Amino acid sequence: MATLVYLLGLLGIAGLLAYHRASLRTFTLVIAATLAVGTLLDITGEFSWLAFLVIALPLNLQAIRQKLLSKPALKAFKGVMPEMSRTEKEAIDAGTVWWEADLFRGAPDWNKLHDIPAPRLSAEEKAFLDGPVNEVCRMVNDFEITHDMADLPPEVWQYLKDKKFFAMIIKKEFGGLEFSAYAQSLVLQKLSSVSMVLSSTVGVPNSLGPGELLQHYGTEDQKNHYLPRLAEGKEIPCFALTSPEAGSDAGAIPDFGIVRKGEWQGEEVLGMELTWNKRYITLAPVATVLGLAFKLYDPEHLLGDEEELGITCALIPTDLEGVKIGRRHFPLNVPFQNGPTQGDKIFVPLSFIIGGQEMAGQGWRMLVECLSVGRGITLPSNTTGGLKTTALATGAYSRIRRQFKLPIGKMEGIEEPLARIAGNAYVLDAASSLTVSGIDLGEKPSVISAIVKYHCTHRSQRGIIDAMDIIGGKGICLGPNNFLARGYQGAPIAITVEGANILTRSMIIYGQGAIRCHPYVLTEMNAAYNEDQRQALTDFDSALFGHVGFVFSNLVRSFWLGLTDGRGSSAPRKDATKRYYQQLNRYSANMALLSDMSMAVLGGSLKRKERLSARLGDILSQLYLASATLKRYADDGCKQEDLPLVHWGLQDALYQSEQAIDQFLRNFPSRAVAGLLRVLILPRGLSRVQPSDKLDHKLAVMLQTPCETRDRLGRGQFLEAIETNPVGMMEEALKDILAAEPLYDRVCQAAGKKLPFMQLDKVADTGLELKAINEDEAALLRRAEAGRLRTINVDDFDPQRLVAGVSEPQKAIENAA
Repeated sequence: MATLVYLLGLLGIAGLLAYHRASLRTFTLVIAATLAVGTLLDITGEFSWLAFLVIALPLNLQAIRQKLLSKPALKAFKGVMPEMSRTEKEAIDAGTVWWEADLFRGAPDWNKLHDIPAPRLSAEEKAFLDGPVNEVCRMVNDFEITHDMADLPPEVWQYLKDKKFFAMIIKKEFGGLEFSAYAQSLVLQKLSSVSMVLSSTVGVPNSLGPGELLQHYGTEDQKNHYLPRLAEGKEIPCFALTSPEAGSDAGAIPDFGIVRKGEWQGEEVLGMELTWNKRYITLAPVATVLGLAFKLYDPEHLLGDEEELGITCALIPTDLEGVKIGRRHFPLNVPFQNGPTQGDKIFVPLSFIIGGQEMAGQGWRMLVECLSVGRGITLPSNTTGGLKTTALATGAYSRIRRQFKLPIGKMEGIEEPLARIAGNAYVLDAASSLTVSGIDLGEKPSVISAIVKYHCTHRSQRGIIDAMDIIGGKGICLGPNNFLARGYQGAPIAITVEGANILTRSMIIYGQGAIRCHPYVLTEMNAAYNEDQRQALTDFDSALFGHVGFVFSNLVRSFWLGLTDGRGSSAPRKDATKRYYQQLNRYSANMALLSDMSMAVLGGSLKRKERLSARLGDILSQLYLASATLKRYADDGCKQEDLPLVHWGLQDALYQSEQAIDQFLRNFPSRAVAGLLRVLILPRGLSRVQPSDKLDHKLAVMLQTPCETRDRLGRGQFLEAIETNPVGMMEEALKDILAAEPLYDRVCQAAGKKLPFMQLDKVADTGLELKAINEDEAALLRRAEAGRLRTINVDDFDPQRLVAGVSEPQKAIENAA
């Protein structure tokens, strides 16, 4: 019996050391001390010590360990390493690793998360949002833009240039605004609440494009020439990467340049002859300077021994003879300026390369590094802003619109999609805010930017579909008062651009995350590629045995936290969110273990198991979204009234994490390994559930009731009640309807019968006759009726008005004639 107790104690001590990730030396000393106690108790003998020494000595003596274990392991590792192209390696090396690395390592440091400063606006940024941003929102009429003009009005274009909307990322020394990523995000969110065309037009020059590339890589001459002109709006930039033959596989672009000598401005210079055929290029039809990505070749070796120099980026003035721009694509009735561009054997000097001749062949690295930042701001901000506005508008509509003698928002069938819209709007705003906080701290979070690009665009689209289901006929009839249709039509655009969502989910999030976020894999890979054999072995040895300990730790943590559902693990709060931190600890350890077991069992073939990779990426994504939600709750001051939104976001993320784990194990090729992992990770079976009907009800009620929580959910959106802003008008109508309902009840009581909740102007007349209300209250009822009708009515048109090319002003002229 004593021996059994001792052995159990030994296993417990080993497990405790692994759980807390003790070092190899600490592990060895503690086990040795435990064996010594066993010897004193006459439980352990010579055989136990011999077995211990056979294991411990090789592990702790580096020279022996390297010879017997690490050297053959390195050779085997090289044999299973998947081939990696130059573009793949540059993509992996690009950007930085931030909070997502903690989530990947199985033991997140929650204090690190909460130590990240909450984003704040400068006085200048706040003034810009309250001034020029609000003003341009007042200037636009989205229906005219999308239906009549297929473009922003000239006065809006000029206003954007004058107020430097295209220069938010440009440094002040060059005349730009030099705003924080947080400020840029809020600008785009507010613009997206009135027009996708407007937000896209402003977003692209401040994302991946000439301005960003010049500031990071341009020569001083290039910066001094272009950046002031870009800041003043004298130049309109675009960036041309995608071609008919290379979309998601951007590294396969066929566009090329040949290094040769040629004539430029009357002199013979060393330059390049460029040929390209690009499409889907935002702002290309109106651009004055074209950022161009192409593959550069030097067949005559004018620059050196290398013939294929690689992807290169250059700035091409569009007024050069032979540059073709002007034609437009028509993306889903959201007509921001977007179109093709071509050029055939156009000669330019090598000085047109961004960064000059020395940056020839460095274009892909430049692009992926800048994309790590831009992809984390523009699309997530635009789609988050769109969903926040959709949430407020759909909530207001659901409270105003009545069927079966009650507001439709009180029907459980409506509450379910309303809750999804509200919950996702809160989560996406939290994720966007955390991401731009990292960017403002100097991070270039390539993995996180992929996560928020995918989930913000995906969930926003699902939210708009939910909203369309709720508002029904109001949503399907286009017109000036339709607040949803253009967002519904245009949602696939955000899904498609900057890395199609299928690609992003199945290849990028986990493909980069597994290598960049893992504490040892990148070091092991670099060691395998290192030609210095001695240094390679030293680096690999250190990483390998750290990796072994890491796997053992996550195995123990996964099993224990699975048994306890995370109880007892670290949590920075002792409030209603404590259990969420502990449950996230559990799934973080699960993901780390699944990653290592997948790499061990599948090796290089994991790269081709895209659906398995996607599910691992789903777990990482849900951990990030959940942690961002907890961070937002803390940054907002842990307001109790916001807890239903927090509960929804965390319960949804935890449920989806567990579902991803379950589906991963169901489809893992090795059924024996999958079975063992299921016992370790899910020892109590599946335990997570989706948000309850009761919780959904709380979110739906909040979304239909003006309150501080609702205000925080829709913070930063343009809600002024002006004729060209149907959402702002609906917000005003909601307040009037809620104020009118007690007056309506009073009139019904005075009349002795239940009047229909319609024709409130007549209810007002009845109330005055019965002396149940005064004139001011009657005016409120009439105003509420006008707002109610404006909300529920749909637009209709003279048939000629719908003929392409016939605008309202043109029709008026024709009628007058």
